[in-house]
Amino acid sequence: MKFSYALLPDYPLNESLASIRLADELGFHACYAADETWHKDLWQLFAVAAGHTSRIRFGPSVSPVTLREPSLIAQSLATLDELSGGRAEGVLSSGNFGLLAQYRMDWTKTRPLSRVKEGLHVVRTLLDSGTITYDGDFFGYDGLFTFARPVQPRLPLMLGAMRGPKSFEAAGELSDGCHHALSYTREAYEYAVRHIRAGAERAGKDWRDLDIGAWVVFATGPDSARAKEAARSMVGIYASSMPKEQLRRNGVDPDELAPVIDAIAGGDLARGIELTSQDIADRLSISGTPDECLEKIRREIVPTGVNHMICAITDRGLVRAFTGRDLDHVADVDTQLRLIHDHIMPALR
Repeated sequence: MKFSYALLPDYPLNESLASIRLADELGFHACYAADETWHKDLWQLFAVAAGHTSRIRFGPSVSPVTLREPSLIAQSLATLDELSGGRAEGVLSSGNFGLLAQYRMDWTKTRPLSRVKEGLHVVRTLLDSGTITYDGDFFGYDGLFTFARPVQPRLPLMLGAMRGPKSFEAAGELSDGCHHALSYTREAYEYAVRHIRAGAERAGKDWRDLDIGAWVVFATGPDSARAKEAARSMVGIYASSMPKEQLRRNGVDPDELAPVIDAIAGGDLARGIELTSQDIADRLSISGTPDECLEKIRREIVPTGVNHMICAITDRGLVRAFTGRDLDHVADVDTQLRLIHDHIMPALR
């Protein structure tokens, strides 16, 4: 099982750089960040971080082909790969539907999966050959070329998927893997892996060679209650992007969460947190002491074939930035990285 750090670039940048350096020293596989307007720019942050690290990999998880033109994603990935000495990788998706709404884009009219497939083809082609001529439904090029070339013989490209089944199958068939965000039950991951495997087998690939990642809201520390409270503060914000089908696979009735989502959509984060029960927060996060987190990973995720834990670490600073709540006695990012390294990673290797 690989472990990676999912960073939300909302901290002071010197703090984010220090945490990335620590993750590198501790042997984390990668540091990912969301390529979204809401946050500080990951590409500039990772370009600087590449010069301060030696092993950890970098890339977007995810980069939306709706908001960032795929030829520019390829250019950025190839440039980052050169800067890092061959440590870049990327995860593509149709984007955060809440963010798209703020751009006045109705995702239901964007044919999201078809667009992502085309975007993947564009990025893969430019990374592999440096040039593309293509006439698609969404993207078109006549002899477009770039001098931005990756160092790796094949820079890994995965797809982000949440709803399924077609998106999971596309990831298995067409890409190097799938990062599945915000699921926490064995049922949800068995569903995802089953369809990822079907897609891989359709393409004649061994599904076990793919990067199958579980991107999870994560909070740990010596004080279980405080870690769980940190997770509770963020769960509703994340859950608002979960399709109803995915909520059900995670044991949550969408109607149960509807008041939370309505409050958050209306900008009342405090009310959204108040309405998020601890039971829902526990179901939609991995939180508590390191032993509690390890037990849930072992019970719900390890048996399904997932081979990559991607921990979106939630700490006091992140909760304060998003919600204005100031939770004392919550372990900071660096402490949580060390706890994962010391207590969870050794048990799953």
